[in-house]
Amino acid sequence: MRLFWEIVTLALRRQITYRAATWAGLATNLFFGALRAYIMVALYAGRHEVAGLTLQDAITYTALSQAVIAYLSIFGWWEVMESVNSGEIAADMLRPMSYLRFWMASDLGRALVNIVLRGVTILLIYSLFVPLTLPNSLWQWLAFLVAVAFSWLVSFVWRFLINLAAFWTPNARGIGRFAFGITGILSGFYMPLALYPDWFRAFCELTPFPAMVNTPLEIFLGQLSGPQIAFALLNQFFWALALLGIGQFVLNRGVHRLVIQGG
Repeated sequence: MRLFWEIVTLALRRQITYRAATWAGLATNLFFGALRAYIMVALYAGRHEVAGLTLQDAITYTALSQAVIAYLSIFGWWEVMESVNSGEIAADMLRPMSYLRFWMASDLGRALVNIVLRGVTILLIYSLFVPLTLPNSLWQWLAFLVAVAFSWLVSFVWRFLINLAAFWTPNARGIGRFAFGITGILSGFYMPLALYPDWFRAFCELTPFPAMVNTPLEIFLGQLSGPQIAFALLNQFFWALALLGIGQFVLNRGVHRLVIQGG
């Protein structure tokens, strides 16, 4: 466990060194966040509420979803894929910890920097211009923080799984782009799942994707309460464990294939 946190710390320090990229990403997030907020204003067109969400809730949703872009690497993450393609995986496999745990620790350090420098900053800047809907109880805040932690875990294992396609094809980025594309839609990143047709929302909820974005945001906005929050957190935990199991299985198969081919 100590080695795990040492790697987290190293990844955190490495991420902090890329200050220019962090601030450039922050500016981009704010620009597109403003566009999304204006789209929500146009959608409501004077209506007080749509699908149980007020305009203030909807704008808060855009702020929160923009805040987690870098934290969850919503639009892409290719480090494991590049490790396989470059052959660096040979050295990575010799580390005194499992390959999956090594990348989990590295990604956690990256995520922690981004949730603070970009995520919190985006919410603070939003709050200067528009009123945001905030949790109204300590329990709601705690549930939200747990949900955010689970959302990263589900996101990481999904991204790790996507990257493992590199074991089978040298051009796995195409698979990755498709996978990250559907993640944005089915997770509720682009739009709250409450605004989707009922049949499509039901379909989304059969997948792990809402656990990445929609679940913590609905908890934050008070759309879930009591037993619903408990069930939502258990659902996130279930998907995290399920994807971890699948990820480890696919990794084992990929490494076995690589060794047979003389990699």
